[in-house]
Amino acid sequence: MSHGDGDHERYAHYVQKDKIMASALDGTPVVALCGKVWVPGRDPKKYPVCPMCKEIYESMGAGGDKDGGKDGGGKGGKK
Repeated sequence: MSHGDGDHERYAHYVQKDKIMASALDGTPVVALCGKVWVPGRDPKKYPVCPMCKEIYESMGAGGDKDGGKDGGGKGGKK
């Protein structure tokens, strides 16, 4: 798993919505589909979707609100 380093910082990642909300409230780290662990803090709309998260998400056959679980990695900003 990554802990805030490397290429993961260049992407927005898919995370369960309830986990994002919990992190926003109490600052606990989240785990993206690709395995990245971090406390969300950037605007995910400013970054491309992590290719690994996208591939996993699509292989799950998930539907609905595609951007609903997307959040940026790294530090600072909102979320």
